[in-house]
Amino acid sequence: MKKSFALFVLTLTLLNGQNIQAASEISYKIEMLPWNEVDHLVPRFSKFTVLDIETGKKFNVQRRAGSHHADVQPLTSKDTKIMKKIYGGKWSWKRRAIIVIHKDKWLAASMHGMPHGAGALKNNFPGHFCIHFYGSTTHRTNSMDLSHMLMVLKASGKLNGYLGKANPYEVISAYIAGFKQQDERISSLVSLQRIKWKPILAQIDNVRISRMPLLPAEDLTAEINLDIPIEIDWYIKNKGRQMFKGEIHLVRFSPIDAWRVDSKQFLKENNLK
Repeated sequence: MKKSFALFVLTLTLLNGQNIQAASEISYKIEMLPWNEVDHLVPRFSKFTVLDIETGKKFNVQRRAGSHHADVQPLTSKDTKIMKKIYGGKWSWKRRAIIVIHKDKWLAASMHGMPHGAGALKNNFPGHFCIHFYGSTTHRTNSMDLSHMLMVLKASGKLNGYLGKANPYEVISAYIAGFKQQDERISSLVSLQRIKWKPILAQIDNVRISRMPLLPAEDLTAEINLDIPIEIDWYIKNKGRQMFKGEIHLVRFSPIDAWRVDSKQFLKENNLK
């Protein structure tokens, strides 16, 4: 089987949100390797291919620097154009689930799409951008960025499993991250109801949880309904900053089922339609 066709089959499988069945057919296996291993597998100045999960588009890059994650640049102006198309023609800090293809390795990863810092290649890309793997950290913290982690899980096919076992606070954090990254897959997996997410998510410029008091997760193991107090800062297109202080209602059908957010109530209270 030719590699280009194998790439198409694998991409189609990913876009359909299924588990990676194609790996056994095409000899490629997506791995969610920790950063300390990837750091050696994809060393500085190595070249590799980035495959965007949602669009199926791919472009070539070179790793230039980075100690806690990979600082990379598109290889050519053509690669820069492809990357910008992936982001809808506008550079963005939004995280996206990707696969890094290097030699015989297919690695689950996450990227943002905002040029920053220095750049050294003649590629019409004003700086570099960052690629995170499982266990990568940002420049500012010693912990993994939640949105990057969710995208790595999404790329590896492990997002459903993570959210299926997540405690209520992890579910809420993922739910809000879905808004922040405008990711329909995350939002739909965590929502109790089926919602047309695209027009709702398109309204969100940014969002963050400003306060969420935590109880020990082990105290909630027998609960099937919860109202979690929360304060949220929204930045809504054409509305500016909005603040929400209230509760998020979560339900599950039994103590072994996954928690889900009552989206209809939450969206109504936040005037998101």
